[in-house]
This record gives sequence, structure tokens and C-alpha cells, in this order.
Amino acid sequence: MMKTLTRKIIQIDEEKCNGCGMCIPNCREGALAIINGKAKLVSERYCDGLGACLGHCPQDAIRIVERPAEAFDESAVEVHLKAAVPAVAAHGHAHAGCPSARAISMTERLKEKNAEGNAGAGAGPAVSRLGNWPLELLLVPVNAPYLNGADLLIAADCVGFSLPDFHERLLRGKVLIIACPKLDDVSLYKEKLAQMFKANELKSVTVAHMEVPCCFGLKMLVEDALEACGKDIPMNEVVVSIEGKIKNL
Repeated sequence: MMKTLTRKIIQIDEEKCNGCGMCIPNCREGALAIINGKAKLVSERYCDGLGACLGHCPQDAIRIVERPAEAFDESAVEVHLKAAVPAVAAHGHAHAGCPSARAISMTERLKEKNAEGNAGAGAGPAVSRLGNWPLELLLVPVNAPYLNGADLLIAADCVGFSLPDFHERLLRGKVLIIACPKLDDVSLYKEKLAQMFKANELKSVTVAHMEVPCCFGLKMLVEDALEACGKDIPMNEVVVSIEGKIKNL
């Protein structure tokens, strides 16, 4: 039977929460997760009530309250973190929690892969050039460590499925973020991108989108965010046809 006592614990206002995920990497206990587009407390036992996540919520959706709750269990947290994600010894890194809930850089892995050269031009299996998680703009923290000093690729969701050599042609050497200007909340994304551009020293931004009219909204969204951030960051555009070919290069 779980021990319950009156103590401090976080409380999330779901009306304010926009699911940006910025609180997730700052909870070392893995007590938070994005579920159905909202930040949720996975278990009361995993929350120490110290509120390390509070200052990282741009929506002011998290606060500390005092109420009856399960006691914080440090041993349970340790088991939870170990069970959530196994160590990836082959690549020399490990992470805690679902990749979609934590900012993860796979720099060392990419160094190994890039040393293998361009697999697309020779024999053997294709090589993944993906070097970061999460990918969805909604989930990427504004201050994700892999953003600073990066060449950023912002791709419409369909681009990676349409362009057969996406990894070699567009992704190699870049940090990837994906978004859909037709299905997603573009006003939210404009604000988040502007914060992201302002908070990090990006080398460049490449926008890759499909040739269909609605997809051009991604370019306009990024342009508006670049203007709002007040920085002069070089931007490139890549337009992909529905047949899977790059039209403007």
C-alpha cells in the first residue's frame, strides 16, 4: 500500500499548457511526460516537489501546491529511469524517458556515421544522419542543447517521405525539426520559433517544404519568426515536388 501524506507537489494547469515540452528535460526524476499534447505527472511518487520544471514553462502552467499525495520515492525513481530507456552501449550513450519527451543529442553517433561517408553513393545500407530528438516542433525545447551553433533544418512533415535521399541531400550535418503548417497551430509555432532563434546562436536555417500551396506557409512562418527574433540568420529554401524531386536546386 502506497504511503500518502500532505506535501508539496507540482500541479499542471492543462488549460494553460500548450504541450511545448520545455519542462520535460528539466525534471531529472522523469516525473513528467507529454501525453495527448499536454504535460502530465506520470506518478506522484516520482515528483520531489522542488519544482525544477517551473522556470522552464513559458505558459506559467506549472505551480507547486500542498496536498495529500504519495510520498516521493527515490528508489522508485531510480527503477523508473532505468526501466524507461535501456542504455545504448553500442553508440556510447543513454537517455532517460521517451525520445519525444527529452532533448537528446546524438553527436558522437553522428561522428561515427559521418566517418562512413556517403552511403547513398556506394554499396551497403543507407546511413541515418539524424542527430537529435525530439523532432516535432511542438516537443523541441527552446533551449535544447543541440540547437546552439547548429545549422537548422525545418522540414514539413511530408518532405522526409517524399524525397528518397532526404538524409544525404538535406539532413546531413543539420539539426532537424519537423512541422506541418496546415495541421498545426502556426501562431504558436511562430512564437516558439522566434524564441528559439533568439535563445540560440544558429549558423543557418533551411526550410524544406512540398510544392503544394498550403506547405508554403512553413516558409512564411519561419520568415516571420526570423523577423520577430531580431537576428540576421541566413535562411535557405528547398521546394520538393510531389514526385519526390527538389525543384529549386
